[in-house]
Amino acid sequence: MAAISAKLVKELREITGAGMMDCKKALTETDGDIDKAVDLLREKGMAKAAKKADRVAAEGLAQVKVEGNKAVILEVNSETDFVAKNDQFVQLISTLADHLLKNNPSTVEEALSQNLEGQDQKVEEFINSAIAKIGEKISLRRFTIVDKADDENFGAYLHMGGRIAVLTKVKGGDESIAKDVAMHVAAVNPRYLSKDQVSQEEAAHEKEVLKQQALNEGKPEKIVEKMVEGRMKKFFQEICLVDQNFVKDPDVTVSKYLANNHASAEGFVRYEVGEGMEKRQENFAEEVKAQMKQ
Repeated sequence: MAAISAKLVKELREITGAGMMDCKKALTETDGDIDKAVDLLREKGMAKAAKKADRVAAEGLAQVKVEGNKAVILEVNSETDFVAKNDQFVQLISTLADHLLKNNPSTVEEALSQNLEGQDQKVEEFINSAIAKIGEKISLRRFTIVDKADDENFGAYLHMGGRIAVLTKVKGGDESIAKDVAMHVAAVNPRYLSKDQVSQEEAAHEKEVLKQQALNEGKPEKIVEKMVEGRMKKFFQEICLVDQNFVKDPDVTVSKYLANNHASAEGFVRYEVGEGMEKRQENFAEEVKAQMKQ
């Protein structure tokens, strides 16, 4: 029989959402008959992914994995919190974390196109197989791979069973110090490491807003500048990790806590599951119904 063309494989993949190799096998088994191949994939449960592609997966888990001087933090989404607690789902995240650590992809797209570590299938196909088994849309949303030097320490912390994951990198100190900072990041949610990372545009915009606030309060213009200076300091304290009051000891800042332990903050990554994603539309309807019953 004639070789199966890449175009035909691509077409079947778009129809079913199944993995590339699964599509090629199905077409080979059906002598290139795309309709029969669709049926075959549906029969094997591999076409479920296509039917679920329009759903929003805003639940899931975030995870951190550390191996020596390398660590990865990742978020994998599912449609329901129930599935996120499933052992299969937890194992899937662990497998993906191992793959990311060993293969160093720079983007989600690159990761999905790689051969899964130790397996004869693509990462995307591995996820689609899980979709077929678990019955919900699952997606690798994001990840960050971080390297450290020998004199640096990683701090890994999971909150609410993986609803929030934090990875910190601290120079000096030890792992427990880095983890303390990770717990702080989980609780307080800083946006930047230090004020050096805040763009001039954002700082200038905030300054102008605070200036107008002070003027609208009827303060004399000669003291407005001093007021704005004080409020800008508070602004940086609220959004910058090193300037925040340390959650375990509010009498000191994070930078002071680290300095007291011969350490300094190098960076952090904080993932909160579903942040910035829309919830499924039906959830809103259920929430309205629930409110009407109260």
